[in-house]
Amino acid sequence: MAMGADRAIHVEIGSAKAGGGEGGAEGEQGGELEPLGVAKLLAKVVEAEGRNMVILGKQSIDDDSNQTGQMLAGLLGWGQATQASEIVFEEDGQGGWKVRVTKEVDGGVETVRSPLPMVVTTDLRLNEPRYASLPNIMKAKKKKLEKKALADYGVDGGRRLRVVKVEEPPPRKGGGKVEDVDGMISKLKELGAI
Repeated sequence: MAMGADRAIHVEIGSAKAGGGEGGAEGEQGGELEPLGVAKLLAKVVEAEGRNMVILGKQSIDDDSNQTGQMLAGLLGWGQATQASEIVFEEDGQGGWKVRVTKEVDGGVETVRSPLPMVVTTDLRLNEPRYASLPNIMKAKKKKLEKKALADYGVDGGRRLRVVKVEEPPPRKGGGKVEDVDGMISKLKELGAI
């Protein structure tokens, strides 16, 4: 809140048992929600707050799944734009607003437009990070922080996914060097590539 928010909602999820395991990493929720649980929670918050736009990060640092924004848009039935590097609001000529979102893709940039309501996930190039100053940190202490429980929104925080196995990929064979183009062509023929 020291970086500009006027108020905040802190949803405490606790540590509830989840199906599918006997304890430890597989059986304990461990105070974490899966992307679908987060999307359901955010959908309830958006409905309660009466908002028409949600801006989320692209990925979280814990599981790097890049799913919550897309699931939220699906649950709300809203349009979505992912990996935004630029967001521009435009009047639609009928008293409403459209959002133009630009994102970087492999071949350049892609631009999409959608009327509000909309869910947008961001890319690191969307803005310059801001840092909290000491005066703003002091002001943030006076701002409203509403604490709620997951149950207040009627969302089940149980785990539906279980990590079965994590392993490194098999080691790759070493490459070979060739002296010239003719050597490369003969090597490719030998391997059956051409």
